[in-house]
Amino acid sequence: MVMPRQRTEDRTKPGGARRRLTAQDWAEAALAAIGEGGLAAVAVEPIATRLGTTKGSFYWHFANREALVDAALERWEQLRTEAVITAMAAEPDPERRLRGLFAYATATAAEDPLEIALLATAADPRVAAALRRVTDRRVGHVAELFAAAGFPEAEARRRGLLAYTAYLGHAQLGHAVPGSLPGGADRDAYLDSVLDTLLRRD
Repeated sequence: MVMPRQRTEDRTKPGGARRRLTAQDWAEAALAAIGEGGLAAVAVEPIATRLGTTKGSFYWHFANREALVDAALERWEQLRTEAVITAMAAEPDPERRLRGLFAYATATAAEDPLEIALLATAADPRVAAALRRVTDRRVGHVAELFAAAGFPEAEARRRGLLAYTAYLGHAQLGHAVPGSLPGGADRDAYLDSVLDTLLRRD
């Protein structure tokens, strides 16, 4: 896939100051639109309005809407998977890293409907491909952590998949029936219990 041209253009902010608008700004605005209204919400004119720029500015970076969708999905992969894995790598203990990762991922999913919106549009081939890449990467990474915690490879893979399905179910339920999940200290205890179950050695 051809990446968007890495050019920028000046635009006027309120008060007359100028800043550079980048392809990344467009991609992140497209992600915000997807979170609010699904893939159908990625439309050039409304996103231009969101960014405070013109429709003509869009063509400075992208050939068409499809290129913007591709860039947005790549940005989602980077922000919500690779950047998170990198940030968590500072914790050397695999079990503590698993707990931190699960707590962070569930909290983020509760605040932002983006992943639920992407799952709802999985029939789109581009979204389906991105979901497959992200799922493989996340499950693989979590399985590596279970292996580092001492589980055999096949068992680590199974528990990595279980952890990821638990995360997805938690995220889906949190948006569909938010009152059904515990909050505050009860939430922390609940998340700990999920990881205690996944880390249990019978």
